[in-house]
Amino acid sequence: MINKNSPIPIYYQLEEAIKDRIEKGELKPGEALPSEREYAEMYNISRMTVRQAITQLVNSGYIYRLQGKGTFVAERKIEQPLTGLTSFTEDMEARGLTPASQFISFSIIPASQAIASQLSIQEYGPVYEMKRVRLADDVPMALETTYISANLVKGLTEEIASRSFYAYIEEHLKLKIGHASQQIEAASADSAEALHLKIKKGSPILLIQRNTFLEGDVPLEVVKSVYRADRYKFMINMKR
Repeated sequence: MINKNSPIPIYYQLEEAIKDRIEKGELKPGEALPSEREYAEMYNISRMTVRQAITQLVNSGYIYRLQGKGTFVAERKIEQPLTGLTSFTEDMEARGLTPASQFISFSIIPASQAIASQLSIQEYGPVYEMKRVRLADDVPMALETTYISANLVKGLTEEIASRSFYAYIEEHLKLKIGHASQQIEAASADSAEALHLKIKKGSPILLIQRNTFLEGDVPLEVVKSVYRADRYKFMINMKR
């Protein structure tokens, strides 16, 4: 597994060997890895070399350290391609995961100037405000706040919204969703975000805002989401 005569650095060979076992499922999420000393003795290499490989794997999200307990295999990140417009429910079901929502609040409020502008309605017009935690297989993935014009989507309830909102729009209301714009930036979780997502305060998160439009460029929703960066990543294919 380790070729000391290879021009490829030994730490990189070890890193790739461990990564390969994780990707093949030979090392399961939550499983403890051998210690640095054990790896060093196993391959007759220095602990500094092992530490370099382990650090690379931690930085890339394959494993994580627990102080005083050791190093463990991390949960695999959910990959979200940025090539189509789908709902959270559709994304999770496509990956064989069970989606769910935990509502924090569901109410009709007067639209702020910023939300009214994005929804192309009058300021203080009625909008649904939904705050919820989105889960996959009972694991919190995102903290989501959604704004929708109550005059555009009438009769929306918490029960309806707990299922696939896009399916309700297209199948029940017979409205056609056209396109969306999405912004993504990195940040650190504050106390409230950490509490809802069951992560430590200051953990890396992805801040995402999606503005979705019906056909004819009619604004449908403004969604502000906080995603766990340790469980989610976005993928895009680019052609020249």
